[in-house]
Formats: sequence, C-alpha cells, structure tokens
Amino acid sequence: MDAQRNLEHVLRAAREVFGELGYGAPMEDVARRARVGVGTVYRRFPSKDVLVRRIAEEETSRLTDQARTALGQEDEPWSALSRFLRTSVASGAGRLLPPQVLRVGVDVDSDGVASTVAGESVTLSGSASASVSGSGRDEARVPQQRQGAGQADLRPADERSAAETGIEDDDTGAGELLEVVGRLVDRARAAGELRRDVTVADVLLVIATAAPSLPDAAQQAAASSRLLDILLEGLRSRPVA
Repeated sequence: MDAQRNLEHVLRAAREVFGELGYGAPMEDVARRARVGVGTVYRRFPSKDVLVRRIAEEETSRLTDQARTALGQEDEPWSALSRFLRTSVASGAGRLLPPQVLRVGVDVDSDGVASTVAGESVTLSGSASASVSGSGRDEARVPQQRQGAGQADLRPADERSAAETGIEDDDTGAGELLEVVGRLVDRARAAGELRRDVTVADVLLVIATAAPSLPDAAQQAAASSRLLDILLEGLRSRPVA
C-alpha cells in the first residue's frame, strides 16, 4: 500500500511541477513536492525521461478521451469543438501537452483551406512550435514555461539530453490525438463555423495558451475562461460583408 501511495504522490507531484515549470524541472523538485526522497522517485522511474513519457502519455490519453466525448455527445460541429476546448483548458492539460503534438506541418491549398500532418521531430526546451508552409513560412510558439529562477542544473548531461532536448520518435499517443482533434476541426470547418485557415495545430495551441499557471486557483480558472472566450471568437468564421 505504501508503494502504491508513493507512486500516486510522485505522479501527482510531477504533473504539478512540470505544469508549473515545464518538463525541464529537475527530479529533485518532483521529490520535494511529493514529500519523498529523490531515491524513491528514481526507484519508480529510473530516468527523468521515463517519468516525462509517463506524464505525457497520460495527458495525451486524457485529451483524446475528451475529444472523443465531444464528438460523440455533441451533434453541432461548433458545439463539439468548443466543448472539447473548454473541457481541456479547464483540466489544465494544456500545460503538459507533449511537444510533438504541437509541431504540426500546415499546407494551405489554393482556396485558403489548411490541412495538417504530424511533424517528424520535436524539441523539449520549455516551448514548442508549429511550422507553417504555403504562401509563406512562419512559426507559432506556445508561451515558454517558467523555469525556476536561479536554479543551477547540476544533472548529468546524458540525463538532460533525454528529457529536455526532445522526445524523439516517442509514441505517447500523439498520432491518435491529432486524428481525433482533426475530425473535430474538419466537421466545424465543413459546417462553415470555423475559419478555413484554422488547423489542428491552432486548436492545440489554444489549449496550451489558455491554460496559464497562476498561484491562485480561482484567479487561474477565471483567467483561463476569459482567455478562451477571446480565442474562441478568433477561431469562428465570419460572414462575408
């Protein structure tokens, strides 16, 4: 029972710490938040990379379930998409999105309709990007997650490289998430309720952007709700005057 309780404490602490400081936060911070020794964390997760993957997999799975629920329970395309966004932002999962789901290539056809494909490489450096190609080339970024001020990183270079320079070729269920969210996007766009240039990458960036980490829970909920209302307005199509 103690071992299972410790595992639950470590996972909860990891979600909190990584959500606040980014995936670059050291294992010592996770152990401190879980109120266990760092050796206990390493017994469960032999490297930081293993813990990062576990958290990323769980959060990606949760977002996928939320997207499926919205698809299955909302008949109106816009209602389904907005429900998914509100549920996801409220859950705080945007702060823990694995970077590979945010790196999505975008192709814009001659009619201005965007299509998306999953990117092939990621970097995990506290921010993630979605590359855009077509009539031009630009780069959209989610806000950089805060790093602990004045913290010296004394971990071995091989440990840092696994967890912070990329989850390369990682299967966290990202492809499944992109496919389900893509269906939400396609339905809303086909119904004429979503801007034709909005992509899966844009929707996931909304989730990441509208989930700030604030010290006060009530303030955080209010800020997230307000910001999401503004972002949803930006996603909706407008009748041609």
